[in-house]
Amino acid sequence: MTWYGLGRWDSLIELENAGLVRSFQPDLAALASIGTRCVIVTAPGDEPGIDCVSRVFAPNAGISEDPVTGSAHCTLAAHWGRRLNQDVMLGEQASLRGGRVRMRLEADRVALGGQAVTVAHVRLLV
Repeated sequence: MTWYGLGRWDSLIELENAGLVRSFQPDLAALASIGTRCVIVTAPGDEPGIDCVSRVFAPNAGISEDPVTGSAHCTLAAHWGRRLNQDVMLGEQASLRGGRVRMRLEADRVALGGQAVTVAHVRLLV
């Protein structure tokens, strides 16, 4: 581990390289004991155009590993934006399904973009 910190709701662990993130074997009980909503494991990107790689584990929310997490990329944008001195970045979430998320720092906000996958259609009756 090269760095550890806390976001508003999440823990962030920075590892030395993307290979370590990709091969990370989580101990979900240990991650849950940290007490945050989720634990983001990240490293610098290892492909052209990819600024950071991450995986997100949320055992305290009942999710072993989240496939692609918008809120985590808000934390990642703040972290990697400072590290890389960039306002616009591309992150890869390296879960089994995986995805890429565009991040743009806008003052105290983060704008996210990317492709989405519909996982449910829901109709609410009120």
